[in-house]
Amino acid sequence: MEPRSQFVLNFKVMIVLSQLCFYFFKYSILERFIIIQKKGDNIMKKYLATITALVFMFFSQVSLSHASTDFFVYVSPDPIGVNAFLEMGKTGTEAAAKKYQAEVQTYESSTAAARRENVEAALNEGASLIVLLGFEFNDIITEVAPTAPEVQFLIVDQCIPNQPPNVHCAVFREYEASYLAGVAAGMMTKSNKIGVVGALDIPFLHRYTDPYAEGAKSVNPNVDVEIRWVGGDNPFGDPVRAKEQALAMHSAGSDIIFTATAGGDFGVFEGAQENNFKVLSVDVNRCVNAPGYVIDNTLKGVDAAVVNAIDAIKSGATASFTAVGLKEGGMGLMALKPNELANSQCLIADQENVLSQVRKVAKEIIAGSLVIEDPMFAN
Repeated sequence: MEPRSQFVLNFKVMIVLSQLCFYFFKYSILERFIIIQKKGDNIMKKYLATITALVFMFFSQVSLSHASTDFFVYVSPDPIGVNAFLEMGKTGTEAAAKKYQAEVQTYESSTAAARRENVEAALNEGASLIVLLGFEFNDIITEVAPTAPEVQFLIVDQCIPNQPPNVHCAVFREYEASYLAGVAAGMMTKSNKIGVVGALDIPFLHRYTDPYAEGAKSVNPNVDVEIRWVGGDNPFGDPVRAKEQALAMHSAGSDIIFTATAGGDFGVFEGAQENNFKVLSVDVNRCVNAPGYVIDNTLKGVDAAVVNAIDAIKSGATASFTAVGLKEGGMGLMALKPNELANSQCLIADQENVLSQVRKVAKEIIAGSLVIEDPMFAN
């Protein structure tokens, strides 16, 4: 995809060409015919003038139609690499851009400073919609969005208080799927001790840790649940510290560990393979990353959430807020995808009793007969 600045240059070139065509017809072809028609053929002159005007209008309309094309920019909080979660944000933005015939670019960030620079670059390049994934952009958007009211901002997986009209949020009810992960762990543990390691002790990540413990205790009241945090300078991308926390819990007796550490998950997988304990993961199917050790994963439909949110924006919504969970298909487990489960390499596929219970509880949540409280707003 050519840079937006190049696109603007092309637009200016088209304007110049249209003007040249106008003068060419006016002073070259038109005048030649006028000379030939010495006595003045008014009909011919009017005819050629009409053609000249139509040609000018054609080039102008083509130029203006390109100038008004939507331009979507997806800004990732970190390098995408093999991060399937961040890749879904890109995929969703590109799908929406195709749907609305918009230009699209992806700006990958590597540092906090780069995140701000990428958002500002998107604005400078003329973006009409900027898609951002993760809480890392909250402060940036709070500051930037009011200064660019003509640009729409979509924050995925987070939201900011007091949304300006041009800021939209698409979030997930992670706690519903985390509860189901706990049900599976509570039924499958042999030591009656399970663990969960989160990246950072912040309210948002309690949407994973707390419901996981509740779900486990709902089917196994005697289970002991330990919670640990990665912390440090890079809590969402530190596989070494994540592995250390998982190993500490395993040494204390946990035989199943739920990991919600983003890039740190691979350290937990490594620890599981080396020490023979089982894990559950988040966001995408990680069973393929450690076959024989991953029970299941809480799944986020980020790509679908992006498209749905952009649909709302394009329909004219202001400060839109959408929250999706099991009912909307925005959250789930591989256990709830019977057509994909057999080839998922997830251990839960061979646990009929566990599958049956997880699916039963999921139906209760979808029907509303079982309501899982959001830990972010719990008293």
